[in-house]
Amino acid sequence: MPVIRTHAMSFDASVPVLVVGAGATGMTAALAAADAGADVMVLERDASPTGTTSMAQGFICAAATRAQKDKGVSDSAEAMFADIMTKTRGQTDERLARSIARESGPTIDWLMADHDFPFDVELAWRTDFGHSVPRLHGLPSRSGTELLGRLIRAGEGRVSLTTNAHVVDVYADDMDRVLGVGLLRPDGTRETIGCAALVLATCGFGANREMVRRFIPEMGDSPYFGHEGDDGEGIQWGMQLGAATADMTAFQGYGALSIESGVLVNYNLIMEGGIQINLKGERFSNELFDISGQSKQVLAQPSGIAWVVYDDRLRQSNLRWPEYQALTKLGMVKSAPDAAGLAQLIGVPATTLQATLAHAIACANGDAEDPFGRDFGRNPPLSSEGPYFAAKVTGALFHTQGGLVVDDTARVMRADGSPMPNLFAGGGTARSISGPGVWGYLPAAGLCMAVTLGRLAGQAAARQA
Repeated sequence: MPVIRTHAMSFDASVPVLVVGAGATGMTAALAAADAGADVMVLERDASPTGTTSMAQGFICAAATRAQKDKGVSDSAEAMFADIMTKTRGQTDERLARSIARESGPTIDWLMADHDFPFDVELAWRTDFGHSVPRLHGLPSRSGTELLGRLIRAGEGRVSLTTNAHVVDVYADDMDRVLGVGLLRPDGTRETIGCAALVLATCGFGANREMVRRFIPEMGDSPYFGHEGDDGEGIQWGMQLGAATADMTAFQGYGALSIESGVLVNYNLIMEGGIQINLKGERFSNELFDISGQSKQVLAQPSGIAWVVYDDRLRQSNLRWPEYQALTKLGMVKSAPDAAGLAQLIGVPATTLQATLAHAIACANGDAEDPFGRDFGRNPPLSSEGPYFAAKVTGALFHTQGGLVVDDTARVMRADGSPMPNLFAGGGTARSISGPGVWGYLPAAGLCMAVTLGRLAGQAAARQA
């Protein structure tokens, strides 16, 4: 993945705006550049664009959108900015946080008004994990696959998407102006493409174990739930060009990944009243304190294993989620008519599980206080009679949150604070708004950064070109 310095380069082809990566960031950037009148090409290393976007639930947090108003939700960019700063303990880039809070809403409205994306606000998430109002926007299927598919279709006829095109070289002059890229085809053929502006949309470095162990050592051996192509190439190219990086220790974790199937266990099961227990049959944390940091709590349990335990009310309310449907079809959900039967199925002490459930019910009824500080009173109590259900989970690394430093137009910045001449980045390639740790992640911030910075990068790259 070298950066090749040159002043005279003859490319096989050239395009004004070149985007590397066909995930949500890349396709949003390409669509925005095309809307601005630029000719744009997207290079995708895989045979079919999928990536981490297709593995996500497809939610995007955004403020002051038309969709929020339609649901009666009052929000503002200032409120979202305040939530970001509170969640990150004031340790994120204030300028970037303001920009994302300000531009996230217009990005959603643009996709809805100009490209017929049927976003609506998911009220089930309420104000959990840092958002002061509901601001998670989803498409009808609640899947990243639909989001990416719609982005690709919106660009048809105006965006040139080239697959099986793995970028392996970046050509730049001594002033750090990117001249173009070299790519490798599956059959070993090499090609070069010149550009006036380059957008890096190659996601983060979660699949690069060497980088994870270097920057996020506590997750160096944890399961990874993301695309195998998220190997940090774009970040490494930027670093070789002299770009600054920040918050490389930050990441999004998840404490409810089904071990055997690799399918997400919907956190709605817990938000609506379910609990997590370890192999001793005991709860071990406030499951609603930090959705990202819960990954470390689960990994710290014996064998890094926990069970999500819930009742039939919660089962029925979560049947609409694609992930829950998949878990059921794959046989990942255990069920029993009572707590003793469930304990035997999942291999935990029956008396302990019965006591754990009884205490959670007492907390929800106001007859006991949770030692971990969870507010059980916001939901109906778990059933005292069953049936009960359980899904076996572990903690996982989902997405790295550090990356190249960008300004409020998604232009990549040097370590001295000056902008790179014609290099832009977004999504996981760019630094996020999560601060330096796992605790700063706001739900749906990943795809928020992807589409918001993607739109800004596409617009700025079109102006550059």
